[in-house]
Amino acid sequence: MSAPAPSPLAIVDAEPLPRQEEVLTDAALAFVAELHRRFTPRRDELLARRAERRAEIARTSTLDFLPETAAIRADDSWRVAPAPAALNDRRVEITGPTDRKMTINALNSGARVWLADFEDASAPTWENVVLGQLNLIDAYTRSIDFTDPRSGKSYALRPAEELATVVMRPRGWHLDERHLADADGRKVPGALVDFGLYFFHNAQRLLELGKGPYFYLPKTESHLEARLWNDVFVFAQDYVGVPQGTVRATVLIETITAAYEMEEILYELRDHASGLNAGRWDYLFSIVKNFRDGGARFVLPDRNAVTMTAPFMRAYTELLVRTCHKRGAHAIGGMAAFIPSRRDAEVNKVAFEKVRADKDREANDGFDGSWVAHPDLVPIAMESFDRVLGDKPNQKDRLREDVHVEAADLIAIDSLDAKPTYAGLVNAVQVGIRYIEAWLRGLGAVAIFNLMEDAATAEISRSQIWQWINAGVEFENGDKATPELARKVAAEELDHIREEIGEEAFRAGHWQEAHDLLLKVSLDEDYADFLTLPAYEQLKG
Repeated sequence: MSAPAPSPLAIVDAEPLPRQEEVLTDAALAFVAELHRRFTPRRDELLARRAERRAEIARTSTLDFLPETAAIRADDSWRVAPAPAALNDRRVEITGPTDRKMTINALNSGARVWLADFEDASAPTWENVVLGQLNLIDAYTRSIDFTDPRSGKSYALRPAEELATVVMRPRGWHLDERHLADADGRKVPGALVDFGLYFFHNAQRLLELGKGPYFYLPKTESHLEARLWNDVFVFAQDYVGVPQGTVRATVLIETITAAYEMEEILYELRDHASGLNAGRWDYLFSIVKNFRDGGARFVLPDRNAVTMTAPFMRAYTELLVRTCHKRGAHAIGGMAAFIPSRRDAEVNKVAFEKVRADKDREANDGFDGSWVAHPDLVPIAMESFDRVLGDKPNQKDRLREDVHVEAADLIAIDSLDAKPTYAGLVNAVQVGIRYIEAWLRGLGAVAIFNLMEDAATAEISRSQIWQWINAGVEFENGDKATPELARKVAAEELDHIREEIGEEAFRAGHWQEAHDLLLKVSLDEDYADFLTLPAYEQLKG
């Protein structure tokens, strides 16, 4: 272990948690403090650059591939580092937060990979941040079990060879961790807290288990942000004394700006990159956010009407597959968010067919794997990829040289025939209120109307309300999208929830706060960059 300990970090306004001393050791906090000292100033510069780029998009209503990096795209010689054995076959990945029960169930799910999520599927309470780390440590030492206090059912890990490989997702660059501050009172970026604690405690242990510290990188907006992550990895590996290249990172291409820099992102991370992922809901949210004042041609219809077969979504996913395979990286497909019903077999039948069709399309398009949100979907997705892959671990040899995507294809939103509907507005309000209420209770992954929703779905919901109002959309029933209509729909939904769950449960929840926050971020003229920023101010714990 190198380097003298820098000024220690202070734990601010946080109630002590059981066994927190096992995670928040002096040595671990010294490492996080050094990450903070070295890299937070660059993080701040890159956040400022995001705002500048957004202003440029507002001025021009267009995006293009970067002229200054054309040489990287034209150079056919470079490849990312070969995938380690534990990440070579990723045909099905399950996602979810790192609470104790989910940790066991995800590892046991039969999926090849578990995305252990500290980001959109986890509300960042101090308990979730710290105990989520503890659960992963316990999983790697096989000292984890769980008994459901309500059902009495017990959960334990299967044999090691049957467990999913963990790929951990830290928070995005934009969120700070309010409970950790340096000597000047400056908060540490949540990304560095999540990455730092996990890497410090587990990098060596994972190598001994025949795996390694693997990460999903969320909300990346440019290759310069990928370069920052690469520099973090280089420093971290030296600091704890593991070989360079031990880290592997898969980048979520879930912002419209990153879609124009896929090759450059892989290039910056080439010694540590293992793939790119198509993150559907955040991608749509990013399109609305960046082109929100671009006029009628950028107005999205209801979110459920924007399927992956929409021309601009097809351009995005096919470009992703081609880019990854050209550079020797895995291409990972999008989320199947359906949650099976225990009561309605017909709902399940229809939904399973949709999931199967979606996964068949991804496998046939050349993806090497895909996401599901529920263990019951693992066999369906596995079947789709088994049919195409057979005994091969991936299909990176399918170069998709038939794919040709122009810059304009990625933002051809007006190629869709679908239009916003009144029912779409109602659904956006329903999902927004119900998700935010759960998030304020510390839950980041929530089943709503048989779909697993996370922060990305709440973002697209509030963004669509904002966009439709500001674009003066008229719905098929003659109603016009206005703040008054949004307030009316939200009030009706609040009344409906009160009736549905009863007065006592309603009062015990955060329903009014969720209603008010949804309306604030949907109606404010000054569009909030991320819903989670004002929501975090209201999050207890």
